[in-house]
Amino acid sequence: MTSPNPPSPFWEDRFSPRMAHVRASEIRELLKLLDQPDILSFAGGIPDPTLFPVERIQSFYAEILADSGQQALQYSVSEGLPALRRWVAERMTRAGAPCDAENIVITAGSQQALDLLGKLFLAAGDTVLVERPTYLGALGAFNAYEPTYADLGGETPSGARLAYVVPDFANPTGRTLTRLERLKLLDRASEGEFLIIEDGAYRELRFAGTDEPMLLALDIARTGSIEHARTIFCGTFSKTLSPALRLGWICAPTPVVDRIVLLKQGADLHASTINQMVAERIVSEGYDQHLGRLRAAYRERNSAIQDALARHMPMGVTWTKPQGGMFVWVTLPEGLDGARLLEAALAEARVAFVPGAPFFAVGAQANTLRLSYSLPPLDAIDEGVRRLARVIEDRMASRYSAAMVAG
Repeated sequence: MTSPNPPSPFWEDRFSPRMAHVRASEIRELLKLLDQPDILSFAGGIPDPTLFPVERIQSFYAEILADSGQQALQYSVSEGLPALRRWVAERMTRAGAPCDAENIVITAGSQQALDLLGKLFLAAGDTVLVERPTYLGALGAFNAYEPTYADLGGETPSGARLAYVVPDFANPTGRTLTRLERLKLLDRASEGEFLIIEDGAYRELRFAGTDEPMLLALDIARTGSIEHARTIFCGTFSKTLSPALRLGWICAPTPVVDRIVLLKQGADLHASTINQMVAERIVSEGYDQHLGRLRAAYRERNSAIQDALARHMPMGVTWTKPQGGMFVWVTLPEGLDGARLLEAALAEARVAFVPGAPFFAVGAQANTLRLSYSLPPLDAIDEGVRRLARVIEDRMASRYSAAMVAG
């Protein structure tokens, strides 16, 4: 239906040229499918809301408003609530990355952290090294600053500005870098004189295997101090407490922190005061027990989707086997297209997932897709994979038949 009042062309000439680099998130569009009850969705990489500590959050809001309501509803410092910054610094220190509260900035989720870091470090044409594939939200954050991208797995281009990496249970692949791979990346960063942005969004969600050290921890061990490290760590409470709190953090040398604070003052002044107060109370008592419940739930769902994939997927389809996080990365036989497969899966089987091609900044592979197991109920995982496998098998059979005819 055509609007009776189409937009005025006046605006098109007024937008900044950088808007040509900004694209809508395909994942955000796919999240709208969650409102359709007949669709089995593996699309949204979002936490299970039944695991949110709702009762504790509710009680802490009530307590804080009763005891410190005026402070909680007031403006606050741009760096973040001192008590929360201290807690983050202590936890980072216990994890092997010694730092102080002065090395921490609280952000509106790690997504804002990525945007602020892009604004701080990137100019048009700068080269960003990224994995193939990589987190789509990072590309969305960086694109406005008009960088060029290069494959982190290839040769390091001369003058590369920074590398962005999700070393633990990466979105979208679920893959984790080995200790050796982390050390080699630090070697390359030192040799190429580029900095590293370490996105630790899923680090706390390991449910199998042994922890690998943070890149920042390895960097500090080499250089002797966070002030000499070239790694910047981004963390978040969105995957562990609640996305709606919109709380994350940057852990970095103080010159970086000082400039991020200036940028944050121009962006939103500070993260929500009351949300920070609530989060600080939650994490100060019983946080590890809460993480244990999350890990147990996601371990069970990962096991269910691995079993379903092994049971139902046709030969020629491969997938990752993560030890944490929320994602499985599926590679289809050559010639199949994830985007076209999604259309068929929605129409024929009422199953949703995210096609893989948008996760590639360079050299896209269309025969890939991402499945998230964090949200579907256990009893729906097998059925959803079974339906999806049937659609894939039909497409493979059609291609085989077409090839036979052509041959």
